[in-house]
Amino acid sequence: MNIKSLLLGSAAIVAAEPEPMEYVRVCDAFGTGYFYIPGTETCLQIAGWVRFQVDFGDGAHSLSGDDYDARAAAYLSVSAKSDTELGTLQSFIGLESDISIDGDAQGFYADEAFLSLGGFKAGWYYNWWDTGIAGETDGLGNVTEFVSASYTYTSDAFTAGISIDEVNDDSAFDHNLGVSGTIGGTFGMVSVNVVGGYDFNAEEGAVRAIGSADVGPGTFYLAGVYASGESVYFDAAEWSVAASYALKASDKLTVTPGVQYWSDTNFDGAGSPDMWKYGITVDYKPVENLLARVSVQYDDVSEDVSGYFRLQRAF
Repeated sequence: MNIKSLLLGSAAIVAAEPEPMEYVRVCDAFGTGYFYIPGTETCLQIAGWVRFQVDFGDGAHSLSGDDYDARAAAYLSVSAKSDTELGTLQSFIGLESDISIDGDAQGFYADEAFLSLGGFKAGWYYNWWDTGIAGETDGLGNVTEFVSASYTYTSDAFTAGISIDEVNDDSAFDHNLGVSGTIGGTFGMVSVNVVGGYDFNAEEGAVRAIGSADVGPGTFYLAGVYASGESVYFDAAEWSVAASYALKASDKLTVTPGVQYWSDTNFDGAGSPDMWKYGITVDYKPVENLLARVSVQYDDVSEDVSGYFRLQRAF
């Protein structure tokens, strides 16, 4: 009797059903590579690159003075986005590590860290002065990354923005403000962008324009910059012009010659030296997400030939 009761009681026990498994869902609302964080409506993207590079030229190794230096670098970014009634809410973290034989900088540091909502953006990130023309010959900005708060309006063919930037003067302990802005648009085959900045500490400003157009089998770029004096945004010369042409030789090969001229590099208006720089950059992509690049540059002041060879795998 006891055994029969035990068997009947055991039959009444029902095993708990397993919890349904939630698979990772692809999020295509914000571009390639995003997926939903399980249990939320937030989309996450993990991306980055790994780089091997050999620099060459006089003093390529800053400590030893050797004319070459082999080094490596890594970059990892995490972007989280979600839709809200006020626009897209984003947080972004970019971590970078630069490694050379000296071993002095093998830890990761924050290359960027910011949040944004709609057109508003705040944090540590690259300013509009960071953009340039195709190739590696041009130098069209000075400091290009700040702790900033900005607003950018963007439509299909027009962009305008303004930013308040925390800038430093010659002392690393002094903090000052700068203001920068941008306006740009696309008109048929031509794109134009104008960037300006004023450094309140230096009481100097600069303005720069970049235009690009598809010409033949490539894209032609032309840039000009004027500075009233040395500022955090531009300090290389009173004015400068640069040009490059990104020739799409094939689906895998791009060749970009470039040139830049700087006038009145001492901002004294009385015979300060001018400078020319010439260069060429060759990009080859043997397979998807792998880039091999060779860049060679020459300027008529140092009369040195310098450049680098790079292998970079992006994901």
